[in-house]
Amino acid sequence: MTSRGSSRSLTRVGKYELGRTLGEGTFAKVKFARNIETGENVAIKILDKDKILKHKMIGQIKREISTMKLIRHPNVIRLYEVIASKTKIYIVLEFVTGGELYDKIASKGRLKEDEARKYFQQLINAVDYCHSRGVCHRDLKPENLLLDANGVLKVSDFGLSALPQQIREDGLLHTTCGTPNYVAPEVINNKGYDGAKADLWSCGVILFVLMAGYLPFEESNLMALYKKIFKADFTCPPWFSSSAKKLIKRILDPNPQTRITIAEVIENEWFKKGYKPPVYEDVEVSLDDVNALFNNLGESQDLVVERREEQTAVPVTLNAFELISTSQGLNLSSLFEKQMGLVNRETRFASKCPANEIISKIEQAATPLGFDVKKNQFKMKLKGEKSGRKGHLSVATEIFEVAPSLYMVELRKAGGDTLEFHKFYKNLSTGLKDIVWKSGDEAKEEVNPGSYLSKIPYQIYSLVESQNS
Repeated sequence: MTSRGSSRSLTRVGKYELGRTLGEGTFAKVKFARNIETGENVAIKILDKDKILKHKMIGQIKREISTMKLIRHPNVIRLYEVIASKTKIYIVLEFVTGGELYDKIASKGRLKEDEARKYFQQLINAVDYCHSRGVCHRDLKPENLLLDANGVLKVSDFGLSALPQQIREDGLLHTTCGTPNYVAPEVINNKGYDGAKADLWSCGVILFVLMAGYLPFEESNLMALYKKIFKADFTCPPWFSSSAKKLIKRILDPNPQTRITIAEVIENEWFKKGYKPPVYEDVEVSLDDVNALFNNLGESQDLVVERREEQTAVPVTLNAFELISTSQGLNLSSLFEKQMGLVNRETRFASKCPANEIISKIEQAATPLGFDVKKNQFKMKLKGEKSGRKGHLSVATEIFEVAPSLYMVELRKAGGDTLEFHKFYKNLSTGLKDIVWKSGDEAKEEVNPGSYLSKIPYQIYSLVESQNS
C-alpha cells in the first residue's frame, strides 16, 4: 500500500530499515525497524552521542547495553547488537507485539489469580536469572514488563540496572532510583540496600497490582506514600486466597533481613502451582564489541551511515504489519479502543478529516491549554509552558494514513508525568470531538472522545487481511 501520488520516506541504518516511532524519552527514541537481509522485525533504541557526552551518561548507557547483552533468557528482552554512526548509537532489540502488562491491567482490570500467578512466575524466573548474573533491575513495574504475541512476559528497560561494580565496600547499593509506588523502603531510606531484595519487593507490589487491579501503596502526597511503604501499611482485598495473602505479606516485609528470598518464593506452595521452569541455553557472551564501541566513541572506524530518501509532504502510510504492530498482539480492535478513558503513555483515534484539518484542530485545542505547538509536516510536538511533577509535559503527535481518506492519529507522551498526560488528553479531547471518526449506530451517540473511540472499521480489517494473504 502506498500513499497516493507519493513515495514513502525510507531511512536505512546499515542493514536496518527504520519505521515508525514506538516511544521516546529525554535521551533516546525507539523505532520499529526491519532487517532487510533476514526480514526480521526489531526495535531500535537510538541515542544521540552529543547528548550522552554532554550529560556525562556514557557510563550509564554502556551499563545498560552491557547488562542486556549479558542476559539471555526467554523472559527478558533480547539485545541483538549495537552499531553506531558518526552522531548516533543504535541498540538493536527484540521486537514484541503484545504491549505492556500495564495496558492489560488498565483495559481489563484485575487478573484472575491463576493468570496473575503465571505472569508472576515468569517475572520471578527472569529476575532470579538476572540476579544470578549479578544484575539488579531496580525499576521493576508493569510498564517495564512487555508481552509477546503468545502472551509470554518479557522484562525490559535496564536503564536503572546495577552491575556488581556499583556495589560499595559495605556490599550495598547507594543510588535511590525507581518508581516511588514500587520502591522498597530501604531504597527510600538512603542508607544502602541489597539490590536483589529490593527487586523482590517490587515483584511483590506487581503481584498485588495484577490481582487487585490497584496499587497497595498509593497517596497523592509523596511523604504520606513513603510512610505507608515504611510501615508496609496495606490491606489485601477479600478475593485474594489465603495462601496468596501470606506470600504477598512475606514479600512486602519492610525489614529486608526478614523478607522472604527468591529461592524461598520458588519453593512456596502457592507459587509452585502449575509452575514450568524456564528452558534456555546458557551461552558465553562477550562484551568486546560494546567496549570497543564506547572506548572509541569519537573515532570513525566501523561506523554505519544513515541514508534517508525524502518524500513529498504527505502522512506516512502504515502497511498491514505496521498497523498490526501498533495494536496489542494481533488484536486489531485495540487500535481504536472504545474506552479512551484508559489513557496511559500513548493513545490513538481514527479520523476521516483531511490531515491538514486534523493538525489545525489539535493546534487549536492545545494552545488554550498552555501548550507551545511545533509542526513538522504531519508530526507535531506539544510542550507545556508550566513545569509539572517531572518537568514540562511534552506530547508527540503523528498522523498516519491507514486507508484512503482514513487516518490514525497517535498522541504519545514524550516527556513529563503520565498522569499529567492523562489529564491533558481529557481536556484536549473536548476540542477534538468533531474530528474523531464514528461508525454505524455509534455515530448517533453523543459521546465525548475522551470516553470514546470507534471500533476498527471493516475496511481496515479487510485491508490487513488482503495484504497478509
